[in-house]
Amino acid sequence: MDRLTAFEIASRMFVQFTPVWIGLVIILVLSWMLRGRLGLYGKLFDSPIGLIGLVLVLFWVLTAIFADQIATFDALNQVSGMRNKKPGWPVSGLEGQHYLLGGDHLARDVFSRWVQGSRIVIIIAPVATLFAFMVGITLGLPAGYYMGRTDTILSFLANLVLAFPVILLFFLLVTPEIRAEGTVFNLPGGKTWIASIPNIIAMIMFAFPLIFFAALWTSRYRPRPQLLAIQLAITFAIGLWLYLGLVFRVDPFGLIDDVLSPNILNIFVSVVFVNSPTVFRIVRGLAIDIKTRDYVAAAQTRGETAWYIMLWELLPNARGPLIVDFCLRIGYTTILLGTLGFFGLGFSPESPDWGTTINDGRKLLAIYPHLVLPPALGLMSLVLGLNLLADGLREESLKD
Repeated sequence: MDRLTAFEIASRMFVQFTPVWIGLVIILVLSWMLRGRLGLYGKLFDSPIGLIGLVLVLFWVLTAIFADQIATFDALNQVSGMRNKKPGWPVSGLEGQHYLLGGDHLARDVFSRWVQGSRIVIIIAPVATLFAFMVGITLGLPAGYYMGRTDTILSFLANLVLAFPVILLFFLLVTPEIRAEGTVFNLPGGKTWIASIPNIIAMIMFAFPLIFFAALWTSRYRPRPQLLAIQLAITFAIGLWLYLGLVFRVDPFGLIDDVLSPNILNIFVSVVFVNSPTVFRIVRGLAIDIKTRDYVAAAQTRGETAWYIMLWELLPNARGPLIVDFCLRIGYTTILLGTLGFFGLGFSPESPDWGTTINDGRKLLAIYPHLVLPPALGLMSLVLGLNLLADGLREESLKD
């Protein structure tokens, strides 16, 4: 077999991404048809910048979803004789098979690792940012609404975390030595839980989504106790399953263990911990500004509870800046994950995440640039898409 030409490589890659192209067309066509009912998201079709960002983000989301179908080889599979081979090189012993983007220093397929690496980013960055927002909102709203001693204490704690350099915080939270230090507790099913610093942080931080949704439903549906009971039952059933699985690794269904390994979970915890204080400060500032509006005074006159006003009056009217910051923060988290992988913090050495892949190939960059370019371009395009999406959302939100 001969080595593939550049055109043949591009053609085969285009074919491999067929599920992504189909998904993009379906999502964009349906979104355009229903854009009048989709609020701020639907208005993105009036913003060229936002639409380009949306396409880039959707591309990588769909790539992560269909990664197993797109990848041509297993991301960890090593093929004899394919070490540092150039793009389009035929795989010995496999008729018609090629390493589309070449082989790395351990004879693994660069294309497959590039595709599989997107899944790690798409799993961690948005979900960890969402958790951080729940923590920041749950603490920021009362801090801005009540002010006084509540605000002083919570702001001091937030500033205390923000005072530490981010990389130093991650180094302290994700290194194996830190994770292994602590009291060992025996759990049902023969499992153990180590009361280390990251695990204690997870135990505290991951309780906030439960608190957030419990306060959300209670403040709104207290006059309708039957509906409230059903909503709380569903919330706590799902929430406790996630909480026990994430914090104590006690998951009767085994779904969380399949998605989040202990290494990935520690990185997840660290991202939530680092982002929460910044979100807290943004929410606090918005709450201080919005609570002076007339509709808040009207709600107070009606006798609404403080949590009702915070969650159903302040929060909806702060959604524009928060949605924009959410997109930007996912981009920051993506860069942070790449930085962690590059420095070898948290991720396993064989991980296909983009930061680790860039670090593996940087020493041979002058000779074999194909080892570094795909993950670097993937990281750049995803962050660019998120930034453009945030710009489009900001542009459209200002028109409201």
